[in-house]
Amino acid sequence: MSRWQARAAGLGERVQARFAGVNPYVLDVLLALAAMAVSLWTVWHDEPAWSWWVYVLAVATALPLPWRRKVPFTVFCLSALPSLAIGLWAHSAMPQLPLGMVVVIYTVADFGREWQRWLTLVALIVGNVLGTHSVNGMLFSLLSSVGPFVFGSLVRELRRLARVEAGRATEAGRRAAADAARAVAEERARIAREMHDILAHAVSLMVIQAEAGPVVVRSDPDRAIRTFDTIADSGRDAMVQLRRVLGVLKEQGAGPELAPQPTLAELPAVVERVREAGLRVELTVQELGPADVQAAAYRIVQEALTNTVKHSGADRVVVRVAKVREALEVVVEDNGAGVPVAVTGAWSGGRGLVGIRERAAACGGRAEAGPGPGGRGFVVTATLPWGS
Repeated sequence: MSRWQARAAGLGERVQARFAGVNPYVLDVLLALAAMAVSLWTVWHDEPAWSWWVYVLAVATALPLPWRRKVPFTVFCLSALPSLAIGLWAHSAMPQLPLGMVVVIYTVADFGREWQRWLTLVALIVGNVLGTHSVNGMLFSLLSSVGPFVFGSLVRELRRLARVEAGRATEAGRRAAADAARAVAEERARIAREMHDILAHAVSLMVIQAEAGPVVVRSDPDRAIRTFDTIADSGRDAMVQLRRVLGVLKEQGAGPELAPQPTLAELPAVVERVREAGLRVELTVQELGPADVQAAAYRIVQEALTNTVKHSGADRVVVRVAKVREALEVVVEDNGAGVPVAVTGAWSGGRGLVGIRERAAACGGRAEAGPGPGGRGFVVTATLPWGS
C-alpha cells in the first residue's frame, strides 16, 4: 500500500471511529435534510420566483438519501430524475454544488455493483457533456459529479485492500498457531522418546543386575557388591539424564542444571554397564560427527543395547559407528535368537524400535531393524546424514 493510500486509510479510520456509535440511518437522514436545505435555499433566492413544483423537485432530489447504503443505484436513479427535471426547466434554480447528488454518486461508486458503477459513470459523463452549453460549465459539472465517483472508487479500493490485509493477517495467525501447535507436539514427542530411552535402558540393566545379585551374594560377595554398585550407577545416570530432559519443562528463570546433549564419547560408559550385566560388547567408534548426529547415534545405540539385553537372549553384541560417504552409519548386531525369517515381512518392532526410526528420521536419515543373515541374531542399522 502506497503512502497516500495509507494516509487516506488512516483518515477513513479516524472518521469511522468518530461516528462509530451513531446509527448510519441517522447520519443519512441528516445528510438528506442538509441537501434539502441547500436545494430549497437556492430555489428561494433565485430570480424570478419559482412555482411550488420546483420546490417539490428540490425536495425530491434529496428525499431518497436515507436508503443510499441499502440500494445505492436505485437511490441514484430516484435522485437523478428530479435533478434532471430542474436542470431542463429551472436550470438557474439548481445549486452550484448539488450536495444530494454528490453523496449519492459517491455511494454508488463505493457500494454499487460493478455494472451499476460503470453505467453511472457513463451517464454522468454523457449527461454533463451534452447538457451544458459552455466548456467552463462542462468542466465544473464533470468535476462536481465525476469527482465524487473517483473518491468513492478510491474508498472502495482501500476497503478491499483492508479486507485483503485482514485476511492475510488472519491466515498468518492461523499458520503461526499451527506452527506453534506442531512445535509443541514435536517437543512432546522428543521428550517422550528421551524419557523412554533413558528409563528403558536404566531400568532394564537395574532389573537384570538386581536379579543376579541374590544369586551370587553368598558364593561371590565381591561380584555381588559390584552388581549393586552397577545398579546404583545406572540409577544415578538415569537421574542425571532425566534432569537434562525435564529441565526444559521448568518455568523460565528457574536455572536448571542441564548437562549437554549425549555424545558418542559417552558410549563406552554405556557399554561398560551393559558388560556388567553379563553381555560381551565390542565397540568400535571411528567418527564422531556433528552434535545432533552424535546425540541421535548415542540414543540409537543405547536403545538397541536395551532391546538386546531385554529380548534377544544373546551373549555377544557388536557396535560399529563409522563414517560412510557423507553419513554416519550405526550398526548394532547381536547373536541372539533373532526373528523368524517367515514373519520378517510383517515385523514392525515395539516402541523402542519405533523410537530408533523416529530419531533417524529427525536427522534426515533412516533406520532398519531385523534378523541377521539366515535369521540368526538381530541387526539394527541407522544412517544419519553428516550435514543434517
